[in-house]
Amino acid sequence: MLKYILRRLLFSIPVLIGASFIAFLIIALAPGDFLDQQRMNPTIKQEKIHQLEKEYGLDKNVFIRYGLWIKNVLKGNWGYSFSYKMPVWNILGGRLEATLLLSITTFIFSWGIGIPLGIYSALHQYTVSDQFLTVFGFIGISIPTFFFSLLWLFMSAKTHWFPVGGMISNSFDNLPWWKQIGDYFWHVIGPMVTLGYASLASTMRIMRGQLLDEMNKEYVQFVEAKGMPRKTKIYKHALRNAINPIVTALGYTLAGLLGGSLITENIFGWPGMGSLMLQALNMQDQFLVMANLMLSAFLLIIGNLVADILLAAVDPRVRFRLS
Repeated sequence: MLKYILRRLLFSIPVLIGASFIAFLIIALAPGDFLDQQRMNPTIKQEKIHQLEKEYGLDKNVFIRYGLWIKNVLKGNWGYSFSYKMPVWNILGGRLEATLLLSITTFIFSWGIGIPLGIYSALHQYTVSDQFLTVFGFIGISIPTFFFSLLWLFMSAKTHWFPVGGMISNSFDNLPWWKQIGDYFWHVIGPMVTLGYASLASTMRIMRGQLLDEMNKEYVQFVEAKGMPRKTKIYKHALRNAINPIVTALGYTLAGLLGGSLITENIFGWPGMGSLMLQALNMQDQFLVMANLMLSAFLLIIGNLVADILLAAVDPRVRFRLS
């Protein structure tokens, strides 16, 4: 298993290089660059503009500029953000914490509730509770995230049950540490529910369908004919095979949470990477966009690696193939 993990990490290096080159090329081919605002500022002299162009390689072709960027990244220098007036990594550090808080809580919300509900729905097929969960799932799959977010904000503004946007309260600095933690989670409920509802619904429906499919297969009927208890038949045999597609989708789910949080973060005023990415694109902040993309690509690779390890843990056939 260790060799497999090391091999996957080595294979991820050319993937990251290829993704970074394509992203860099697309950004470089777009009209304008991150020095346009400095050029339009009459207080900045042309000599200073020429100096910045030479410093960041804007007077060279895109391939040389990409090589200079990679060289600086390998030295730990991710570039300077002209829109925020500070090194790129200092900006990403604070935003990454907010995005991870939202993504992890959303993942626990969608998987922690979706999988048990899918199992319950499969074991109570065609009952009233199964029909209710089916309607609940179809609503979650069909309703757009941005529309659900607006409905949540409307409900919060009318009832005052939940905060209307933001990550902390105005009195956050005066709260004791344990209330500050509670304040974080109180504010993340809205973005978490609206972002995770669709994922919860799809996880529940996939889990229900997979478990029903496995329970109708011959090996499960054979286990039942041998007189094994119903719980053993379901949870030891059918569920282990039914959960494989859910585990395989883990890496894509993580990427979807990071990408899909862009809309939710903007609606709720959540200071995460999604809203930062949108601002960086509008400001043509090339180094900030590249660092954001590379961090997202790295998290996607890690998510897929974790999914493969979990798949090997639940499926002996995968462990045998990897060994």
